[in-house]
Amino acid sequence: METQQNSRLDVLNPIIYIAPFFLWGTAMVAMKGIMLQTTPLFLGALRLLPAGILVLIFAMATKRARPQSWKAWGWILLFALVDGAMFQGFLAEGLLRTGAGLGSVMIDSQPLAVAILCRWLFKDMIGFWGWLGLLVGIVGISLIGLPDVWISNFFQGNWGEFYFSWQGLFNNGEWLMLLASLSMALGTVMIPYIARHGDTVVATGWHMILGGLMLLLVSATVETNQWINIDLSGWLSISYATIFGSAIAYGVFFYLASKGNITSLSALTFLTPVFALSFGNLVLEEKLSSLQWGGVCLTLMSIYLINQRKILNKKWQNFIANFAGLNVREKIDP
Repeated sequence: METQQNSRLDVLNPIIYIAPFFLWGTAMVAMKGIMLQTTPLFLGALRLLPAGILVLIFAMATKRARPQSWKAWGWILLFALVDGAMFQGFLAEGLLRTGAGLGSVMIDSQPLAVAILCRWLFKDMIGFWGWLGLLVGIVGISLIGLPDVWISNFFQGNWGEFYFSWQGLFNNGEWLMLLASLSMALGTVMIPYIARHGDTVVATGWHMILGGLMLLLVSATVETNQWINIDLSGWLSISYATIFGSAIAYGVFFYLASKGNITSLSALTFLTPVFALSFGNLVLEEKLSSLQWGGVCLTLMSIYLINQRKILNKKWQNFIANFAGLNVREKIDP
C-alpha cells in the first residue's frame, strides 16, 4: 500500500512542479486576448484580489496559522508591494504595449536574477552546469521571443539596424516587462524570510489581496472605463487568469519555493514562454519559426542542466578522476 502511494507521488511530483508555469503561460494568452476590453492596472487588480480571497479560504479550510507578529505583516506588506502590485502592474502595462511572446521572454529572464540573488543572500552554489544552464535558457527564450530579423542582423553584423531596433524596443514597453521580471525575482527570494515568520500559503493570499488593493487604488485614480467594454468571453478569460493563473499557480509556486531549492524551481520559469507560445499558436493561431522551435529545445535543455547540475557535477568529477587514474596507470605500466 505504501509503495503504491509513493509511486503515485513520484508521478505527480513533476506535474506539480510544472503546473505553475503551465498556468502562467496560458494565463498570459488569456490576458493578451482581453487587453483591448479593459485597462491594464484594473486587469492586474482583478488577477490578484479574487485569487487572494480564494487562497485565504483554502488556508482557513486547512487551518493554517495566521500571521502573529508585526515582522510577519511587515514582510507580507513588502511582498505585496514588490511581487503583487509592482509585478502585476508592470506586467499588465507591458503586455498592453508589446506581444505576449516577447513580453514572456522579458519576464522569464528572472531566473538569472534569482540565481545571482540566491548566491549572494543564501550562498546557494550554482556551479558550472547551473550557470551554463542559465545561459542556455536565456539564449533559448531569446530565440523564442525575439524577432528573427533582429537575430539575423546581429549575426550579419548590421549593428546600426540592431541598435535602432533596441531603441524601438524600449519605447514599446518591453522595459516594463524587465521591471516585472526583476520584481518577481525579488519576490521569489523573499519567500525564505517570510517562511521564518509565518505560513507561506497565508502570506501568498494576503499579498495578493493587499497588492490588488494597491493596484485598484491607482486604477481608480488614473484609469477610466475599466469594465464597461468587457464581454462574456472576456470575463471568462479573466476568471481563468485569476483562479488558475494566480490563485492556484501562485499558491503552488510559493509553497514549493519555501520547501525546495529556489534556483532550481525558478529555472523552470523558462517553461512559461514555451507554454505561452504553444497555446498562442493553438488559440490565437500564432506560428513558430524554426528559430523559435530551436529556442524551445534550448529551453528544455537549460531546465535539465540546472535541475541536474549537482548530479552532472558529480559525474564530471568522477570522469576526471577516472581519466586521471587511467593516465597514471598507463605511465606506471606502459
